[in-house]
Order: sequence, then C-alpha cells, then structure tokens
Amino acid sequence: MTEEFRSAFQRVLDTAAAQAPDFPEAVHDVFRLSTQVPHEELGHAMEALAPVLSDCEQAAGIAADLSVLAGALVENGAPAGQVGLEVLRQLGSYGQAAVAFMHAWDKTGGGRLPEPGEVSGTQEKRVEEVLGENAPLATIGWWTSLRYGLAAKAMLSDTGVRAAVRADAGALEGLTQIVHALSIRLHEFVELGELLRMAEVEYLLVLDRASWRGFRVRVDGLGDNFQLHTLLADALVGKEGRRLPGTRPDPRWAAACLDGTADPLADVVTGEWDLVGGNGEWVGNDAVPADIPVVDGERVLVLEPQSLSHSWRAGRRHPRIPGSLEVVDELTADEATAWWSRMHPAGSVRHPQAPGIEREEDGDPHPPLHFGVAAHFAEADSGPISTQFAALPPELTDPPADPDAFGPGPFGAHTEPAEPEELDDDPPLPEPVPAPAARSATEPEPAPEPAARNVPEPEPEPQDAPGAPLLPPLPKGVADSWSWAPSWRWPQPPGR
Repeated sequence: MTEEFRSAFQRVLDTAAAQAPDFPEAVHDVFRLSTQVPHEELGHAMEALAPVLSDCEQAAGIAADLSVLAGALVENGAPAGQVGLEVLRQLGSYGQAAVAFMHAWDKTGGGRLPEPGEVSGTQEKRVEEVLGENAPLATIGWWTSLRYGLAAKAMLSDTGVRAAVRADAGALEGLTQIVHALSIRLHEFVELGELLRMAEVEYLLVLDRASWRGFRVRVDGLGDNFQLHTLLADALVGKEGRRLPGTRPDPRWAAACLDGTADPLADVVTGEWDLVGGNGEWVGNDAVPADIPVVDGERVLVLEPQSLSHSWRAGRRHPRIPGSLEVVDELTADEATAWWSRMHPAGSVRHPQAPGIEREEDGDPHPPLHFGVAAHFAEADSGPISTQFAALPPELTDPPADPDAFGPGPFGAHTEPAEPEELDDDPPLPEPVPAPAARSATEPEPAPEPAARNVPEPEPEPQDAPGAPLLPPLPKGVADSWSWAPSWRWPQPPGR
C-alpha cells in the first residue's frame, strides 16, 4: 500500500506541475490511499509538496486543490510543516482578492453574493465596473475562497504552525483582518478566525486573590476560557497542584480539556473562580484567552472568588486540537506584591449576572464598581496583507514533547521545578503574602450590554472603490489557463 501511495502522490506532483487534465483523478487516488499508510509516509509527502504548491500558486484551481489535499494529510496525522505556512500565505493573497470581490459586489448594488463555487462570468462583469482589470483576479479569489479556508483550518490545528504564526505579528494581523472580513459573508471562516485568535496567546500571568500568589503559565490549543479555567484549577488547586485553596477538579474534566474525550458520567464542570482581567474588566469563561487584557506587556488574569456559581460541559471547543497548560514559574513575594498594587480592589468586579450587594444599614442594593466586558473583535480593515510569514523554524516542523525545546519565551529562560518531595497528608500551607493597600475605588461605571462573542460587526462602507490599490497584478497563467479557472470563463479546446 505504501508503494501505491508513493506512486499516486508522484502522479499528483507531476500532473500539477504540467497542469495536466488527469490532475483531479490523481488527487482522488491520494485522498483514497492517505488513510492507509503510516504517518511517517504522509510526512514525506508533505515535504515533497511544499515547493510544488508554491510553484503552482498562479494556477489558482490547482493550488487550491493541492491546499485541500495537504489539509487532508494533516488531518490524517502528517505534520503541517512549511506547507502549512504556504497555505496561509496563499490564503492571504487570494483571500484579499475575495474581499475586493465582496466590496465591489456591494458597491454595484449589493444583494446575495453568489456561492464561491458557482460564480459566473456575468458576476465578474458586474464587479468589473469597480475593479476594472483586477476583476478576473477578484473573481478567482472568491471562487477559491472556501477551499483555502478549509485547508487553513487544518493547518492551524498544528501547534508548530500556530507558533510560527504567533511569531510574525504583522502577518498574523493582516491575515486576521482578511479572515474577519470573509467571515461576515462566509460562515466557514468564523472557526478559522477563532483558530487565529488561539494562535495569539502563549503566556499568561495568573494572580490568585485568595492566596495573593502569582504564576506564569504557558498555554496552547485552548479554544475558550472554559477550557482554560478547568486546566488552571487542575494545575493550581490542592497539594496535587500548587496548593491554592479550593476544590480539586475531577481528573476526567482535565483529561477532556487536554486530549481525551468527555466522560458522560463526569461531563459537568463546576467553576472555581471568577475570571477578571488585570485591568479590572470582566473576562469570564465564554471569552477566549486572547480576550485577556495586556497590562504592562503581559496578559494578566485575576482569579477572584466566585460572585455567582457557574458550571459547564467538559471538553474542547475544537475537539481535533489538544490543549495544554504548564505552570512555568511562581512569582516571588516581592513580584507578587508589585503586581497586586496595580490591581483592582477585592470585590470590585463581579459576574454581570450576580445579584447586587445589600448595605447592612438600609438594605439598599450596592452595585459593583464596574462590570466590564470581554474584549471582542474590533472592526477590521480589509486592506492588503503586506507581510509574509517567516520560514518555519526547523525545530517547529516536528514539535518536541519538551515545551522548552521551542526556546525561551518572553519571560526569559527558566528551569524546570525540582521533583517534589513526598508530602504529608496535611502539611502547613505557605504563609500568604500580605495584601497591599488597594488603590482608591473609582466611580461606578454603567454596565454595557454584553457583547455577543464571535459575532463580527459589519464592515464599514468603503469610502473609495477597492480597485487596483487593494490587489496585486493578475497572476500570470490564471487568465489563459482554461483547465484551472472556472469552466464558464475559458472555452475548452477542440475534442474535449
């Protein structure tokens, strides 16, 4: 079976390079055989695919189909490697063209957009009023958009690709803008936007109100703060963790948040804290780690006593992506005191649905100082993506089991904690760091309406037609390749 797969994959590479008519048949054979060969063999195939995918970018249909094929190999166990970044780069290019098609469609009367696979010459003629000579490329971008989106989701399930994307802030921002703009019209891009947000975060600074201690943690693959909350409790609470006060979570909850499946006999997780940002704003569990605000260069999360009991289902928002959370180190007493001096007063931020606090003397409700809201997508500019992802570092093409093998994080080098000694059943807890004096309370702020999570705001009406400034020149080979453009665009040669 391995030899048959190798032969089929070589045929894919050859027919793609030649833009031969039997390319679709070759792709179909590789799809069929890819589930029957070892992961190592799939990895070799991905290495061979990388230069061919790059060379075929101008033949949009071939490049899009190769991207989908690569995504299938990743889902079957292959590392994404350099192909993953090439797929995201091409998504940035053709996705930008698709966004221009959307804007031009709105400028020429709006209405329901055609399905990407059903776009026609009539619709290209319509957007030509705005885009001029760039209309063919914009139409091709719309035609390939769903295939690139599907492939990109598979690539961002790879931890090495997420690490490389995170390291290139400019390219990440540009790609996020394009994906956000497309998600307004194509629901399939909503999940892709969530995966890009997942790629934003690696380190968190976590402060626990009850003990006045602080920890730096490293996270990956966390789809929401329900998953983060569960894994923080597993890593920090009790003598099995870092001895924070509280109730240990059921081990089956943590397993479901890492790489296991939810146990139907233990699938309801009980919350331990309120999650509040270091800037004094409510974050909560239904947000994502990327919503945790940055304070003095670090994402800071405060674990507050619960003001409203809450529970949720165990598991992962993105089941194909395993989660991870590692406690990197604990703050010293001086570091913790310095951070706490910048935090909001205890009890000043409560769950938005928590009942008001009554005054003892007259029973009048005493509203919380302010609720805050989870951060959410700002309106994205759909302008061009100007930077490209750097090459995937060799050490990330096959991520090692040791998290430190990725190199030092933004907090500098650290050493693994020593193996803990055997502990008594009831050892004395460490003395808490004295609480610093809280800063003066601010005036109460009105509670804004809770933002609907992951529901993008509509794009603003463009002031100028997108046109040429938004788009690169029409790729050579697209306009004259009848096989790999939509069938309506180019007449087929005689005899076919």
